[in-house]
This record gives sequence, structure tokens and C-alpha cells, in this order.
Amino acid sequence: MSSTILITGASSGIGLELSRVCASHKHDVILVARSGELLNGLSAELQEEFKIQAHVLSIDLTKENAALEIVAWCVNRNLSVDILVNNAGLGDFGFFHESEWQRQRDMIDVNITALTQLTHAFLPQMIKRGNGLIVNIASTASFQPGPMMSVYYASKAYVLHFTEAIRNEVKAKGIKVMAVCPGITATGFQKVAGIKPGILQKGKKIPTAREIAIYIYEAMMTDKPIAIPGFMNKLMTSAYRFLPRGLLVKIARSIQD
Repeated sequence: MSSTILITGASSGIGLELSRVCASHKHDVILVARSGELLNGLSAELQEEFKIQAHVLSIDLTKENAALEIVAWCVNRNLSVDILVNNAGLGDFGFFHESEWQRQRDMIDVNITALTQLTHAFLPQMIKRGNGLIVNIASTASFQPGPMMSVYYASKAYVLHFTEAIRNEVKAKGIKVMAVCPGITATGFQKVAGIKPGILQKGKKIPTAREIAIYIYEAMMTDKPIAIPGFMNKLMTSAYRFLPRGLLVKIARSIQD
């Protein structure tokens, strides 16, 4: 049975490819991002190729109460969201004390506030229906501190822990909640965040946004609490549990350097 899937950050990277994958499986989609022009082009593509409904909402998630505007927009159009994918995210690279505060604030607003408020706003509807799925895109960064990307790593740790807690609260009500934790992915994220290719990328095939999107869709069809694509990512996130915290920070810093 097809569902209506709302995807934030749908104009590029993993969000764009996940929109295509969902549409290919005959799900209607609600595409949310800042760039209305890019979303309109994607909507036309999906509707033409897959014969589904692809709704477009252009909104900046750094805006206060943007999540409430999204919910109101859906209600006004009688759109019921069966699956919410909180995919939008921002990153930054460099020493925290040298960074622009507005960039850090925007990161918190998108990675934490908008994700949390959207979850809070859509959960009651799902609970009332007795079904629904919330997918929060975290990261392998969720499992450790990250010098040079301190706020980003911390925000993804929040996403992971928040997701696990909410899953426990609503599981008995028929609602599924999962966190997906990709590692390094070939998207435009690194360029926007100011990150240059590092030692973890040299000589290795980095998964594409399309490959990660396919993985996410397949995970959505299961009831995994945490989905981590790739054997090495799984191995690394498991190893973090057994290493001293101080050593974790030093390793992360050496990788970033």
C-alpha cells in the first residue's frame, strides 16, 4: 500500500535521491526545502516519470516555527503524512571559537529544533491513526565527539538519542521511529560545510547519495531502531563503545586534521 512521505532537504543530496526512490515505489511525496525552483523541477520529473503526486513546499527550516507552518500547510491541503523523513541538515568545519555564530545557530535550528518540532507536531496525528513512521537522519558522527565540527557532531548525537527515546515512548501505539546513521557520502554536504577530502576517503569508494537513499528506503520497510549502512561504519560505531572517551576525541581530531 502506498503512503504519503514528507521529506525535508529534498532539493539535493540524499533527500533528492530518496524522493526519487520513494516515488519509484509509487508513494506520493511532499518535498520540503528552501529552493522552490529546484523542488518544482523535481516534482515535475517525479510526476511525469512515476505518475504519483509530488507536492512542493519551499520553506527555510532556520525560520522560527517553520515546522508548524509545514503542518498547517499539510492540513490546509488535506494531506495526511504517513511517513516523516527528517533529512535536512547543515554542517560546518573549523574551530568553534573562530566560527560565525549565525552558522552554528542555523545548524542547531535545522539539525535539532526543526527535526524535534516536526516530530512533535506530526506524532499526535500518527498516534490518533494508530500507525506511522518517523525516520530521522543522524550520522556515524552521532557516536562520538567531533573536534573541528563540534556542533554538528553534538547535534547528530542529539538526533540519535532523541530518536531512541521517542521510539520507546510510542512503539506500543503502533508508531515506528528509526534513526539512520550514514557515514561519509558523496553529496554536496562536504563542500557546503567547507570540508576537504580526508584520510578516510583516500583510496576508498564513497557511497553515492543514490546508494544511501536506496538503503534508507529498504530500512524504512523494516522495524530497525538504528540503521547503519556499510560494514566499516557498523564496525566503527561498535568500536566506539569500548574506547575511552578521551581517546575517541583524540582520534576524531587526528582524522579531522
